[in-house]
Amino acid sequence: MATVTHLTTRTPKVSVDELLAGFHPSPRFGEVSFDSYRPDPAQPSQAAAVRSLQDFGASIDGVRNSGGLFSRIFGGNGNKAKTRAGVYLDGGFGVGKTHLLASLWHASPGPKAFGTFVEYTNLVGALSFRKTVEALSSYRLVCIDEFELDDPGDTVLMSRLMRELADAGVKLAATSNTLPGALGEGRFAAVDFQREIQVLSDQFDVVRIDGEDYRHRGLPAAPAPLRTEDLDSRINAEFDGGLVAVDDFGALMKHLAGVHPSRYRQLIDGIDGVVWKDVHTIEEQAVALRFVVLADRLYDKDVPILASGVPFDQLFTEEMMSGGYLKKYFRAVSRLTALAREAQASELS
Repeated sequence: MATVTHLTTRTPKVSVDELLAGFHPSPRFGEVSFDSYRPDPAQPSQAAAVRSLQDFGASIDGVRNSGGLFSRIFGGNGNKAKTRAGVYLDGGFGVGKTHLLASLWHASPGPKAFGTFVEYTNLVGALSFRKTVEALSSYRLVCIDEFELDDPGDTVLMSRLMRELADAGVKLAATSNTLPGALGEGRFAAVDFQREIQVLSDQFDVVRIDGEDYRHRGLPAAPAPLRTEDLDSRINAEFDGGLVAVDDFGALMKHLAGVHPSRYRQLIDGIDGVVWKDVHTIEEQAVALRFVVLADRLYDKDVPILASGVPFDQLFTEEMMSGGYLKKYFRAVSRLTALAREAQASELS
């Protein structure tokens, strides 16, 4: 018998220490390694990426630089950098960038931090910029997953954070969220990245990873939405003995507006599955962006999903899927589809 709860009744409070303690790979990537990454033989860049990350990890030996990368390229002593402080994994969805970034984190000495771009911007919002710099400047490695290039303000904020951390001798590693349709020469989202962060891109070793989304590689199509009247009977079958969050989708979207995204990880703490009734296409950009953060946190914790209403590929409007935040929305659809498949797999097992 499953125990039912509701996300709409949860309003988590999170301390600063809890926020900082959360900067590590999610359980989904809690035990990954370079050895557990499975390169696609048809994509040589994947195996090459493993070697590049291993070489970069070997440079993180705990010896701190006396002059940071950005002091050299934005003034400082004027000397040309002999080595680059950062590595940037550039590739489409589902090619294993997060797996490799987490593998680097696991293989490197601490102190170290691992989080998504959004989690770092939320950290700055919670602590202030200066306190965030102070908290992370003693780290040997800071990993930034899914570096966002679609919000100029946040991009400039993060470039400044990275600049100050590199000045302190912190090694940096990041992944991009460039769309699969942008594959080809001139990747690393060059135009946007260079415009917002100037010469920063030239100071990173860019590691390109080609390939198709492994979440859809040889997998069946995403499960069709269930009928709302059938959800209750499926809860115990899918999540017997677990804690399941059952919510009306519309009510959940309203509730998320009152919970800061930095707390979404705690919002779903202890949840073994989620059930959404009457999923509908999200019409408002602000609501959609909040929901993307929740989708990321659910994916981090590998929480299966059962839902009724529209299929996940209709969650966002056509305008959103072709607009400035399309990268976020494509990622969310990909991840939610994977979580829906996990619920289907549990039924078939």
